[in-house]
Amino acid sequence: MTRQYELVERVKSYEPDADEALLNRAYVYAMKAHGNQKRASGAPFFSHPLEVAAILAEMRLDDATIATALLHDTIEDTGATRSEIDALFGPEIGSLVEGLTKIKKLDLVTKKAEQAENFRKLLLAISSDIRVLLVKLADRLHNMRTLEHVKPAKRKAIAEETMDIYAPLAGRMGMQWLREELEEHAFRWLNPEAYAAVVDRLKMLRERNQGLIDEIETALTTKLEEAKVTAIVAGREKKPYAIWSKMERKQISLEQLSDIYAFRIVVAEVADCYRAVAVVHTTWHAVPGRFKDYISNPKQNDYQSIHTTIVGPRHQRAELQIRTETMHSVAEYGVAAHALYKDAANGSGPPKGVVPSQDSNAYRWLRHLVGMLLDGDNPEEFLEHTKLELFQDQVFCFTPKGRLIALPRGANPIDFAYAVHTDIGNTCVGAKINGRPMPLVTELRNGDEVEIVCSDAQLPPSAWQSLAVTGKARSAIRRATRDAVRAQYGKLGREILKRAFARRGKAFSEEGIVQSLGRLSQKTTEDVAAAVGRGELASVDVVRAVFPDEVPGETPKLRRKVKRNDEGWFGLGKVMGLKFRWPGSSGRVRQEDQSSIPIRGLRGDLPVSFAEGGAVPGDRIVGILSPGQGITIYPIHAEALKDFDEEPERWIDVTWDIDEDNPQRFPAAIAVTALNEPGSLAQVATVIGEADGNIDNIKMTNRVPDYTEMRIDLEVWDLKHLNDILAGLKAKEVVSSASRVI
Repeated sequence: MTRQYELVERVKSYEPDADEALLNRAYVYAMKAHGNQKRASGAPFFSHPLEVAAILAEMRLDDATIATALLHDTIEDTGATRSEIDALFGPEIGSLVEGLTKIKKLDLVTKKAEQAENFRKLLLAISSDIRVLLVKLADRLHNMRTLEHVKPAKRKAIAEETMDIYAPLAGRMGMQWLREELEEHAFRWLNPEAYAAVVDRLKMLRERNQGLIDEIETALTTKLEEAKVTAIVAGREKKPYAIWSKMERKQISLEQLSDIYAFRIVVAEVADCYRAVAVVHTTWHAVPGRFKDYISNPKQNDYQSIHTTIVGPRHQRAELQIRTETMHSVAEYGVAAHALYKDAANGSGPPKGVVPSQDSNAYRWLRHLVGMLLDGDNPEEFLEHTKLELFQDQVFCFTPKGRLIALPRGANPIDFAYAVHTDIGNTCVGAKINGRPMPLVTELRNGDEVEIVCSDAQLPPSAWQSLAVTGKARSAIRRATRDAVRAQYGKLGREILKRAFARRGKAFSEEGIVQSLGRLSQKTTEDVAAAVGRGELASVDVVRAVFPDEVPGETPKLRRKVKRNDEGWFGLGKVMGLKFRWPGSSGRVRQEDQSSIPIRGLRGDLPVSFAEGGAVPGDRIVGILSPGQGITIYPIHAEALKDFDEEPERWIDVTWDIDEDNPQRFPAAIAVTALNEPGSLAQVATVIGEADGNIDNIKMTNRVPDYTEMRIDLEVWDLKHLNDILAGLKAKEVVSSASRVI
């Protein structure tokens, strides 16, 4: 366990002006607060915050962060309070400790929803001060180093959480060494067999290629010296998890990997990076397709390097990473590299509490996630989308004006459109990639120029959620879909309310509803309209709330048995006071039909669906309001309507409103009995096709040696069109009967 003076000396070695008294106070206070508490290993509990502080000292963080590490469990696990921490150590450290306390329960989470909600809290805490994240990651690292002392079930949960969230989050923040160690520990406990297999194979390769790393290091150093490029060359073997994940992703064996050995070339200036590339590429063969310039196009976590793979000494493939010293610092320590409060020129730095990393790309990405939180996404969906973004590598694409857009690998033009702007995504109807029209599902590649074609009449289909890769795109699509559905229900609700008020001889007014919001338990008039449209709030209740002193006329109760006559359930409509309209030749709503809600079909702007068997213009129709589903349209003679004879409040007066300039097809179903002989089905399909009908589905309902009964779901223009198809089928010798299914 690190001693008190050792920790202080380590901090003062890189920060001579560190507040030694602060560190000593924090050390003593935390040690006394934790007292005789023990960890699962049996070690004193205080050893944990002390080791967390030591990890952060290795990252050369400021004295306030080290003090926070020492104190980070005090409020959660001891009798310490925020006010006490503030009084002894100041509000800055008190705020950091409280930020960590709020998210502490994340370690013990097993339920997905609870984990998601706590992850939101973590990001919100980080958004106020990046040091919360640094302490949290160091805390998790020490817990992973001692995971063997935890019970197996809890150990697995902690390892999964580390692999899903903390390791990729460390990578997104640019802290590569921390990510690799977290992955290594998690891999060891989640898949011990695979871990052991990879370690054994690496051991065999190491013995076979003994001295190879030193040989390649020497060869690279010699060639660079000959070219007068000053560089430090360091080689290493890749970590087991990195090797395993690549084998899994590419479905290849260990021997087929081209970059088991990686070499880092650290130079003084950016120009030297490109000079080093020239040296190695003119000395050894470069592997095609393995060159990536992250200096010109940095990753979103600020990572910069040139990557290339060569066939070096002993014909062994080796991956090279070429970068400057500053780039190397950022690559290893990420946002923590920006948190050094030193300036090389004058020995001074930003005031305490000011963390330059908050201007980094990695921190901007974090703020983007927090922005998604504030948009009100479901916590579980937010966690799922965040995981997707955490794990993805990147591609770099361009707008026609040259703006660089970084996207996760596998992204398509839908993701690109939303990355440019949410409004561009919502109105996207097509895309051109490198000047050629391409499908919106096309996977984008590095260097693609993408032009998005937009239309103000477009709304993103909900199916795009399954096509989009980025969390931002999915979130925006879901929000736009939700808003569109809400608008549909709102419009339907207003139509219902206008007619409900008119039936009582009252004028519909927004002001009246505003004054009644409290009685209706709604916040806005739009909420009232949407609730009525969804069937969650009865229109009669709204009328009663607006005019509480008047008793609205009650809808007559239906008799339990209504005799069915030639008009089908038309008589039932008369009992209810409903008006079922027969459209004129144009199909448009006449002036006297204004009490009915006009129906334009599935592509209209109201939430409308059709009952099984469908309905077509020319049918007398009635609407049934279903909670959460809008209006279901039935022909007036449909047997299913008797199921609603005790619910008159759900019946809606509707009429056809056909737009002759934009005709639509409507659903219908027919039953056909045909001879069971070759070609019968072809003749049936031919009749329907020649009559301009569209077949949606065919189901054989009964098949015997002599005949076949089938149900065919169609789309037709109107009742006359449907009757023409039935007449054409009946004229065929192979068809013994054809009738409509209601």
